[in-house]
Amino acid sequence: MKIIIVGAGRTGRALIKALSEKNYDITVVEKQKSILDAVTDKYNVNGVVGSGASKETLHKAGADTADILIALTPVDEVNLLSCMQAKSVGTLKTVARVFQPDFAEDRESLETEQNIDYIYNPKFDVAEEAANSIGLPGVVKPEGIFADQMQMVSVTVTADSPIEGKSLLEIKQGMKFPILICTVLREGKLIIPDGSFTVRKSDIIGLAASRENIIEVLKNFGIAKTGAKRIMIVGGSVTTEYLTEILLKEKKEITIIEHDIEKCRRLMEKYPSVNVSYGNGEMADILEAENIGGMDAIVSLTDSDEKNMVTSMYAWSRNVPSILTGVNAPEHLKLLHRVNLDITLSASEISVNKLIRFIMNCEVGAEQNEIEKYSTVADNKAEVLQFSACDNFKKLNVKFRESEFRLKKNTIIVSIVRNGNLIIPDGNSSIQAGDRVIVVAESKHKIVRLNDILSD
Repeated sequence: MKIIIVGAGRTGRALIKALSEKNYDITVVEKQKSILDAVTDKYNVNGVVGSGASKETLHKAGADTADILIALTPVDEVNLLSCMQAKSVGTLKTVARVFQPDFAEDRESLETEQNIDYIYNPKFDVAEEAANSIGLPGVVKPEGIFADQMQMVSVTVTADSPIEGKSLLEIKQGMKFPILICTVLREGKLIIPDGSFTVRKSDIIGLAASRENIIEVLKNFGIAKTGAKRIMIVGGSVTTEYLTEILLKEKKEITIIEHDIEKCRRLMEKYPSVNVSYGNGEMADILEAENIGGMDAIVSLTDSDEKNMVTSMYAWSRNVPSILTGVNAPEHLKLLHRVNLDITLSASEISVNKLIRFIMNCEVGAEQNEIEKYSTVADNKAEVLQFSACDNFKKLNVKFRESEFRLKKNTIIVSIVRNGNLIIPDGNSSIQAGDRVIVVAESKHKIVRLNDILSD
Protein backbone atom coordinates (compact mmCIF):
# COMPACT_ATOMS: atom_id res chain seq x y z
CA MET A 1 0.00 0.00 0.00
CA LYS A 2 1.32 3.43 -1.01
CA ILE A 3 0.82 6.18 1.58
CA ILE A 4 1.71 9.89 1.36
CA ILE A 5 2.10 11.83 4.62
CA VAL A 6 2.03 15.61 4.31
CA GLY A 7 3.78 17.23 7.26
CA ALA A 8 6.49 15.75 9.47
CA GLY A 9 5.65 17.34 12.80
CA ARG A 10 5.27 15.31 16.02
CA THR A 11 2.22 13.40 14.87
CA GLY A 12 3.64 12.96 11.37
CA ARG A 13 6.88 11.53 12.73
CA ALA A 14 5.04 9.25 15.17
CA LEU A 15 2.89 7.95 12.32
CA ILE A 16 5.92 7.50 10.05
CA LYS A 17 7.63 5.47 12.76
CA ALA A 18 4.58 3.24 13.28
CA LEU A 19 3.98 2.71 9.56
CA SER A 20 7.64 2.12 8.66
CA GLU A 21 7.57 -0.84 11.05
CA LYS A 22 4.66 -2.26 9.04
CA ASN A 23 6.56 -2.11 5.72
CA TYR A 24 4.26 0.28 3.85
CA ASP A 25 5.51 2.27 0.85
CA ILE A 26 5.69 5.75 2.42
CA THR A 27 6.44 9.13 0.87
CA VAL A 28 6.73 12.19 3.11
CA VAL A 29 5.98 15.70 1.84
CA GLU A 30 7.53 18.47 3.97
CA LYS A 31 8.33 22.11 3.24
CA GLN A 32 11.43 22.24 5.46
CA LYS A 33 14.29 20.26 3.89
CA SER A 34 16.17 19.86 7.20
CA ILE A 35 13.16 18.17 8.81
CA LEU A 36 12.61 15.97 5.77
CA ASP A 37 16.28 14.93 5.67
CA ALA A 38 16.14 13.93 9.33
CA VAL A 39 13.08 11.74 8.67
CA THR A 40 14.41 10.07 5.52
CA ASP A 41 17.77 9.42 7.22
CA LYS A 42 16.07 7.70 10.17
CA TYR A 43 13.34 5.74 8.39
CA ASN A 44 13.06 3.81 5.14
CA VAL A 45 10.77 6.36 3.47
CA ASN A 46 10.89 8.59 0.40
CA GLY A 47 10.81 12.37 0.68
CA VAL A 48 9.65 15.30 -1.42
CA VAL A 49 10.34 18.93 -0.45
CA GLY A 50 7.36 21.19 -1.05
CA SER A 51 3.79 22.04 -0.13
CA GLY A 52 1.16 19.34 0.01
CA ALA A 53 -1.32 21.85 -1.40
CA SER A 54 0.65 22.00 -4.67
CA LYS A 55 -0.37 19.66 -7.49
CA GLU A 56 3.19 19.70 -8.82
CA THR A 57 4.53 18.55 -5.44
CA LEU A 58 1.85 15.89 -5.15
CA HIS A 59 2.67 14.55 -8.61
CA LYS A 60 6.35 14.28 -7.54
CA ALA A 61 5.20 12.34 -4.49
CA GLY A 62 3.22 9.94 -6.68
CA ALA A 63 -0.26 11.05 -5.64
CA ASP A 64 -1.67 9.82 -8.97
CA THR A 65 -1.03 6.22 -7.87
CA ALA A 66 -1.26 6.60 -4.06
CA ASP A 67 -3.75 4.64 -1.98
CA ILE A 68 -3.93 7.15 0.89
CA LEU A 69 -2.82 10.73 1.57
CA ILE A 70 -2.80 11.95 5.18
CA ALA A 71 -2.41 15.71 5.69
CA LEU A 72 -0.89 16.65 9.07
CA THR A 73 0.48 20.17 8.62
CA PRO A 74 -0.19 22.79 11.35
CA VAL A 75 -2.54 24.69 8.98
CA ASP A 76 -6.10 23.38 8.57
CA GLU A 77 -6.61 25.03 5.20
CA VAL A 78 -3.45 23.42 3.79
CA ASN A 79 -4.58 20.01 5.05
CA LEU A 80 -8.01 20.34 3.46
CA LEU A 81 -6.59 21.66 0.17
CA SER A 82 -3.96 18.90 0.09
CA CYS A 83 -6.72 16.31 0.30
CA MET A 84 -8.78 17.97 -2.45
CA GLN A 85 -5.75 18.29 -4.73
CA ALA A 86 -4.73 14.69 -4.10
CA LYS A 87 -8.20 13.42 -5.00
CA SER A 88 -8.14 15.49 -8.20
CA VAL A 89 -4.94 13.76 -9.38
CA GLY A 90 -6.00 10.23 -8.49
CA THR A 91 -5.32 9.42 -4.80
CA LEU A 92 -7.91 6.87 -3.65
CA LYS A 93 -8.41 7.94 0.01
CA THR A 94 -7.56 11.14 1.91
CA VAL A 95 -7.40 12.20 5.57
CA ALA A 96 -7.19 15.75 6.95
CA ARG A 97 -6.38 16.84 10.48
CA VAL A 98 -8.13 20.03 11.59
CA PHE A 99 -7.76 22.10 14.74
CA GLN A 100 -10.19 24.98 14.29
CA PRO A 101 -13.61 24.34 15.87
CA ASP A 102 -15.40 25.77 12.80
CA PHE A 103 -13.84 23.18 10.51
CA ALA A 104 -14.42 20.41 13.06
CA GLU A 105 -18.10 21.30 13.31
CA ASP A 106 -18.39 21.23 9.50
CA ARG A 107 -16.64 17.86 9.30
CA GLU A 108 -19.54 15.92 7.78
CA SER A 109 -20.30 18.49 5.10
CA LEU A 110 -16.60 18.87 4.24
CA GLU A 111 -16.19 15.13 3.91
CA THR A 112 -19.22 14.95 1.60
CA GLU A 113 -18.83 18.12 -0.45
CA GLN A 114 -15.04 18.06 -0.82
CA ASN A 115 -14.76 14.27 -1.16
CA ILE A 116 -12.44 13.90 1.86
CA ASP A 117 -12.72 10.45 3.41
CA TYR A 118 -11.83 11.26 7.02
CA ILE A 119 -11.49 14.52 8.94
CA TYR A 120 -10.52 14.39 12.60
CA ASN A 121 -9.89 16.89 15.38
CA PRO A 122 -7.16 15.84 17.86
CA LYS A 123 -8.11 18.56 20.35
CA PHE A 124 -11.59 17.09 20.79
CA ASP A 125 -10.12 13.56 20.96
CA VAL A 126 -7.84 14.61 23.83
CA ALA A 127 -10.74 16.26 25.65
CA GLU A 128 -12.85 13.14 25.28
CA GLU A 129 -10.07 10.93 26.63
CA ALA A 130 -9.53 13.32 29.54
CA ALA A 131 -13.23 13.21 30.42
CA ASN A 132 -13.14 9.38 30.44
CA SER A 133 -10.00 9.32 32.60
CA ILE A 134 -10.90 11.87 35.28
CA GLY A 135 -11.18 10.23 38.67
CA LEU A 136 -8.75 7.40 37.95
CA PRO A 137 -5.43 7.15 39.84
CA GLY A 138 -2.12 7.11 38.00
CA VAL A 139 -1.68 3.33 38.15
CA VAL A 140 -4.68 2.96 35.81
CA LYS A 141 -4.71 3.97 32.16
CA PRO A 142 -7.89 3.66 30.06
CA GLU A 143 -7.13 1.84 26.81
CA GLY A 144 -10.49 2.25 25.10
CA ILE A 145 -14.09 1.16 24.95
CA PHE A 146 -14.97 -1.50 22.41
CA ALA A 147 -18.35 -2.51 20.97
CA ASP A 148 -19.89 0.06 23.36
CA GLN A 149 -19.83 -2.69 25.99
CA MET A 150 -16.30 -3.70 26.91
CA GLN A 151 -13.68 -1.44 28.46
CA MET A 152 -9.97 -2.10 28.56
CA VAL A 153 -7.60 -0.56 31.07
CA SER A 154 -3.96 -1.10 31.92
CA VAL A 155 -3.10 -1.43 35.61
CA THR A 156 0.35 -1.21 37.14
CA VAL A 157 0.57 -3.72 39.99
CA THR A 158 1.90 -2.19 43.21
CA ALA A 159 3.50 -4.00 46.17
CA ASP A 160 0.36 -3.55 48.30
CA SER A 161 -2.06 -4.63 45.58
CA PRO A 162 -4.38 -7.50 46.63
CA ILE A 163 -3.67 -9.26 43.30
CA GLU A 164 0.13 -9.23 43.72
CA GLY A 165 1.44 -12.81 43.94
CA LYS A 166 -1.85 -14.37 42.79
CA SER A 167 -2.46 -16.47 39.72
CA LEU A 168 -4.96 -15.32 37.11
CA LEU A 169 -7.23 -18.20 38.06
CA GLU A 170 -7.22 -17.06 41.71
CA ILE A 171 -7.91 -13.46 40.66
CA LYS A 172 -10.87 -14.46 38.48
CA GLN A 173 -12.33 -16.67 41.23
CA GLY A 174 -12.33 -13.70 43.60
CA MET A 175 -14.35 -11.52 41.23
CA LYS A 176 -18.12 -10.99 41.23
CA PHE A 177 -17.99 -10.10 37.54
CA PRO A 178 -16.33 -11.82 34.56
CA ILE A 179 -12.95 -10.34 33.62
CA LEU A 180 -10.05 -11.22 31.38
CA ILE A 181 -6.41 -10.28 31.89
CA CYS A 182 -5.27 -10.40 28.30
CA THR A 183 -1.78 -8.87 28.32
CA VAL A 184 1.08 -8.49 30.77
CA LEU A 185 4.06 -6.24 30.22
CA ARG A 186 6.90 -7.45 32.44
CA GLU A 187 10.31 -5.75 32.22
CA GLY A 188 9.41 -4.53 28.75
CA LYS A 189 8.42 -7.97 27.44
CA LEU A 190 4.91 -8.85 26.25
CA ILE A 191 3.21 -11.90 27.76
CA ILE A 192 -0.21 -13.27 26.78
CA PRO A 193 -0.88 -15.13 30.04
CA ASP A 194 -2.82 -18.29 30.86
CA GLY A 195 -4.69 -19.11 34.07
CA SER A 196 -1.58 -20.34 35.91
CA PHE A 197 0.30 -17.07 35.34
CA THR A 198 1.24 -15.31 38.60
CA VAL A 199 1.08 -11.53 38.81
CA ARG A 200 4.10 -9.70 40.25
CA LYS A 201 4.83 -6.22 41.48
CA SER A 202 5.49 -3.74 38.62
CA ASP A 203 3.66 -5.87 36.05
CA ILE A 204 1.48 -3.77 33.76
CA ILE A 205 -1.61 -5.84 33.10
CA GLY A 206 -4.19 -5.28 30.37
CA LEU A 207 -7.62 -5.87 31.86
CA ALA A 208 -10.93 -6.28 30.02
CA ALA A 209 -14.35 -6.17 31.66
CA SER A 210 -17.85 -4.91 31.11
CA ARG A 211 -18.01 -1.13 30.92
CA GLU A 212 -20.67 -1.05 33.64
CA ASN A 213 -18.60 -3.26 35.97
CA ILE A 214 -15.09 -1.88 35.43
CA ILE A 215 -15.15 0.40 38.49
CA GLU A 216 -16.23 -2.45 40.78
CA VAL A 217 -13.55 -4.69 39.29
CA LEU A 218 -10.91 -2.05 39.99
CA LYS A 219 -12.14 -1.78 43.58
CA ASN A 220 -11.40 -5.49 43.97
CA PHE A 221 -7.89 -4.66 42.79
CA GLY A 222 -7.64 -2.11 45.59
CA ILE A 223 -8.15 0.78 43.18
CA ALA A 224 -10.99 3.26 43.60
CA LYS A 225 -12.19 5.84 41.12
CA THR A 226 -13.15 9.08 42.86
CA GLY A 227 -16.39 10.90 42.19
CA ALA A 228 -14.30 13.83 40.93
CA LYS A 229 -16.85 16.57 41.49
CA ARG A 230 -14.34 19.44 41.77
CA ILE A 231 -12.03 19.65 38.76
CA MET A 232 -9.23 22.11 38.01
CA ILE A 233 -8.03 22.65 34.43
CA VAL A 234 -4.76 24.50 33.88
CA GLY A 235 -4.59 26.23 30.49
CA GLY A 236 -7.39 27.86 28.53
CA SER A 237 -6.86 26.11 25.20
CA VAL A 238 -9.42 24.90 22.66
CA THR A 239 -9.01 21.45 24.20
CA THR A 240 -9.97 22.95 27.54
CA GLU A 241 -13.14 24.38 26.00
CA TYR A 242 -14.13 20.98 24.60
CA LEU A 243 -13.43 19.37 27.97
CA THR A 244 -15.35 22.06 29.84
CA GLU A 245 -18.43 21.49 27.69
CA ILE A 246 -18.30 17.75 28.38
CA LEU A 247 -17.85 18.25 32.13
CA LEU A 248 -20.60 20.86 32.42
CA LYS A 249 -23.04 18.32 31.00
CA GLU A 250 -21.93 16.03 33.83
CA LYS A 251 -22.60 18.86 36.32
CA LYS A 252 -18.99 19.14 37.52
CA GLU A 253 -17.59 22.12 39.44
CA ILE A 254 -14.84 23.52 37.23
CA THR A 255 -11.97 25.92 37.85
CA ILE A 256 -9.86 27.06 34.87
CA ILE A 257 -6.49 28.77 35.34
CA GLU A 258 -5.18 30.76 32.35
CA HIS A 259 -2.30 33.27 32.13
CA ASP A 260 -3.71 35.22 29.15
CA ILE A 261 -6.17 37.88 30.38
CA GLU A 262 -8.03 38.05 27.05
CA LYS A 263 -8.59 34.31 27.07
CA CYS A 264 -9.85 34.59 30.65
CA ARG A 265 -12.42 37.20 29.64
CA ARG A 266 -13.63 35.09 26.73
CA LEU A 267 -13.89 31.96 28.89
CA MET A 268 -15.85 33.85 31.56
CA GLU A 269 -18.30 35.10 28.95
CA LYS A 270 -18.69 31.69 27.36
CA TYR A 271 -18.95 29.71 30.62
CA PRO A 272 -20.53 31.93 33.31
CA SER A 273 -20.89 29.02 35.75
CA VAL A 274 -17.16 28.19 35.60
CA ASN A 275 -14.62 29.75 37.97
CA VAL A 276 -12.03 31.27 35.61
CA SER A 277 -8.85 32.48 37.32
CA TYR A 278 -6.18 34.73 35.84
CA GLY A 279 -2.90 33.10 36.77
CA ASN A 280 0.18 35.15 36.01
CA GLY A 281 2.82 34.34 38.60
CA GLU A 282 4.35 31.44 40.50
CA MET A 283 2.33 28.34 39.64
CA ALA A 284 2.43 26.96 43.18
CA ASP A 285 0.99 30.20 44.56
CA ILE A 286 -1.76 30.26 41.92
CA LEU A 287 -2.67 26.63 42.56
CA GLU A 288 -2.85 27.21 46.30
CA ALA A 289 -4.95 30.34 45.83
CA GLU A 290 -7.46 28.23 43.91
CA ASN A 291 -7.49 25.52 46.59
CA ILE A 292 -5.69 22.74 44.76
CA GLY A 293 -5.74 20.65 47.94
CA GLY A 294 -9.53 20.56 47.76
CA MET A 295 -9.71 19.36 44.18
CA ASP A 296 -10.73 15.84 43.16
CA ALA A 297 -8.85 16.04 39.86
CA ILE A 298 -6.49 18.30 37.99
CA VAL A 299 -5.97 18.36 34.21
CA SER A 300 -2.96 20.30 32.93
CA LEU A 301 -3.42 21.29 29.27
CA THR A 302 -1.01 24.16 28.63
CA ASP A 303 1.10 24.28 25.46
CA SER A 304 4.24 23.47 27.48
CA ASP A 305 5.07 19.89 28.52
CA GLU A 306 7.36 21.27 31.20
CA LYS A 307 4.63 23.42 32.76
CA ASN A 308 2.21 20.51 32.63
CA MET A 309 4.68 18.18 34.34
CA VAL A 310 5.55 20.70 37.04
CA THR A 311 1.85 21.31 37.69
CA SER A 312 1.21 17.57 37.94
CA MET A 313 4.14 17.02 40.29
CA TYR A 314 2.87 19.78 42.56
CA ALA A 315 -0.64 18.30 42.47
CA TRP A 316 0.85 14.92 43.39
CA SER A 317 2.64 16.51 46.35
CA ARG A 318 -0.72 17.91 47.48
CA ASN A 319 -2.36 14.47 47.23
CA VAL A 320 -4.80 15.31 44.47
CA PRO A 321 -6.50 11.93 43.80
CA SER A 322 -6.61 12.12 40.00
CA ILE A 323 -3.95 13.86 37.88
CA LEU A 324 -3.97 14.13 34.08
CA THR A 325 -1.08 15.64 32.14
CA GLY A 326 -1.06 16.87 28.56
CA VAL A 327 2.16 15.71 26.87
CA ASN A 328 3.45 16.34 23.34
CA ALA A 329 7.08 15.16 23.24
CA PRO A 330 7.47 11.34 23.06
CA GLU A 331 10.43 11.41 25.45
CA HIS A 332 8.27 13.09 28.11
CA LEU A 333 5.53 10.56 27.51
CA LYS A 334 7.92 7.69 28.15
CA LEU A 335 9.25 9.36 31.29
CA LEU A 336 5.82 9.79 32.85
CA HIS A 337 4.75 6.27 31.90
CA ARG A 338 7.77 4.92 33.75
CA VAL A 339 7.18 6.79 36.98
CA ASN A 340 3.39 6.28 36.88
CA LEU A 341 2.91 9.78 38.23
CA ASP A 342 -0.33 10.31 36.38
CA ILE A 343 -2.41 9.63 33.33
CA THR A 344 -0.94 11.18 30.20
CA LEU A 345 -2.92 12.79 27.39
CA SER A 346 -1.02 12.69 24.10
CA ALA A 347 -2.68 14.03 20.95
CA SER A 348 -0.04 12.28 18.83
CA GLU A 349 -0.60 8.92 20.49
CA ILE A 350 -4.39 9.17 20.09
CA SER A 351 -4.07 10.36 16.48
CA VAL A 352 -1.72 7.57 15.44
CA ASN A 353 -4.14 4.93 16.74
CA LYS A 354 -7.02 6.49 14.81
CA LEU A 355 -4.98 6.83 11.61
CA ILE A 356 -3.65 3.27 11.73
CA ARG A 357 -7.18 1.99 12.14
CA PHE A 358 -8.24 3.99 9.05
CA ILE A 359 -5.28 2.69 7.04
CA MET A 360 -5.90 -0.91 8.02
CA ASN A 361 -9.56 -0.61 7.06
CA CYS A 362 -8.51 0.73 3.66
CA GLU A 363 -6.08 -2.14 3.31
CA VAL A 364 -8.82 -4.69 3.89
CA GLY A 365 -10.88 -2.96 1.21
CA ALA A 366 -14.39 -4.15 0.53
CA GLU A 367 -14.18 -7.40 2.48
CA GLN A 368 -16.81 -7.77 5.18
CA ASN A 369 -14.47 -8.51 8.11
CA GLU A 370 -12.98 -5.03 8.43
CA ILE A 371 -11.46 -3.62 11.58
CA GLU A 372 -14.13 -1.57 13.33
CA LYS A 373 -11.94 -0.25 16.11
CA TYR A 374 -8.21 -0.32 16.72
CA SER A 375 -5.86 0.55 19.55
CA THR A 376 -2.42 -0.40 20.75
CA VAL A 377 -1.67 -1.67 24.26
CA ALA A 378 1.31 -2.96 26.23
CA ASP A 379 3.69 -0.24 25.05
CA ASN A 380 2.60 -0.78 21.41
CA LYS A 381 3.63 -4.43 21.54
CA ALA A 382 0.03 -5.64 21.17
CA GLU A 383 -3.05 -4.49 19.28
CA VAL A 384 -6.72 -4.52 20.21
CA LEU A 385 -8.96 -5.05 17.20
CA GLN A 386 -12.72 -5.15 16.90
CA PHE A 387 -14.47 -7.06 14.09
CA SER A 388 -17.97 -8.07 13.08
CA ALA A 389 -18.15 -11.79 12.39
CA CYS A 390 -19.65 -12.65 9.02
CA ASP A 391 -20.52 -15.89 7.24
CA ASN A 392 -17.03 -16.11 5.76
CA PHE A 393 -15.34 -16.63 9.16
CA LYS A 394 -13.77 -20.07 8.84
CA LYS A 395 -14.61 -21.34 12.33
CA LEU A 396 -18.18 -20.15 12.86
CA ASN A 397 -19.94 -22.01 15.69
CA VAL A 398 -16.82 -24.02 16.58
CA LYS A 399 -16.25 -24.09 20.34
CA PHE A 400 -12.93 -22.61 21.44
CA ARG A 401 -11.98 -25.79 23.30
CA GLU A 402 -12.18 -27.86 20.10
CA SER A 403 -8.83 -28.88 18.61
CA GLU A 404 -9.75 -27.42 15.22
CA PHE A 405 -10.11 -23.95 16.74
CA ARG A 406 -6.52 -22.78 17.05
CA LEU A 407 -5.38 -19.19 17.41
CA LYS A 408 -2.05 -17.74 16.43
CA LYS A 409 0.53 -17.53 19.20
CA ASN A 410 0.06 -14.53 21.51
CA THR A 411 -3.49 -13.98 20.25
CA ILE A 412 -6.56 -14.03 22.47
CA ILE A 413 -10.30 -13.41 22.01
CA VAL A 414 -11.06 -10.90 24.73
CA SER A 415 -14.84 -10.64 24.42
CA ILE A 416 -17.85 -11.20 22.21
CA VAL A 417 -20.90 -8.97 22.01
CA ARG A 418 -23.98 -10.90 20.90
CA ASN A 419 -27.42 -9.31 20.66
CA GLY A 420 -26.25 -6.48 22.90
CA ASN A 421 -24.89 -8.81 25.60
CA LEU A 422 -21.20 -8.92 26.55
CA ILE A 423 -19.58 -12.35 26.80
CA ILE A 424 -16.16 -12.89 28.38
CA PRO A 425 -15.41 -16.17 26.58
CA ASP A 426 -14.28 -19.55 27.89
CA GLY A 427 -13.67 -22.91 26.27
CA ASN A 428 -17.37 -23.48 25.60
CA SER A 429 -17.77 -20.19 23.73
CA SER A 430 -17.91 -19.87 19.96
CA ILE A 431 -18.17 -17.12 17.36
CA GLN A 432 -21.51 -16.80 15.58
CA ALA A 433 -22.43 -14.73 12.54
CA GLY A 434 -23.32 -11.21 13.62
CA ASP A 435 -21.12 -11.27 16.73
CA ARG A 436 -18.85 -8.33 17.44
CA VAL A 437 -15.50 -9.84 18.36
CA ILE A 438 -12.69 -8.06 20.25
CA VAL A 439 -9.23 -9.56 19.84
CA VAL A 440 -5.83 -8.82 21.36
CA ALA A 441 -2.83 -9.93 19.31
CA GLU A 442 0.89 -9.37 19.22
CA SER A 443 1.55 -6.46 16.86
CA LYS A 444 3.88 -8.43 14.61
CA HIS A 445 0.98 -10.63 13.43
CA LYS A 446 -0.41 -7.67 11.41
CA ILE A 447 -3.99 -8.88 11.70
CA VAL A 448 -6.41 -7.04 9.41
CA ARG A 449 -9.24 -9.61 9.05
CA LEU A 450 -10.97 -11.79 11.59
CA ASN A 451 -9.74 -14.94 9.81
CA ASP A 452 -6.16 -13.73 10.41
CA ILE A 453 -6.44 -14.66 14.11
CA LEU A 454 -6.49 -18.37 13.20
CA SER A 455 -3.35 -20.46 13.13
CA ASP A 456 -2.46 -21.93 9.74
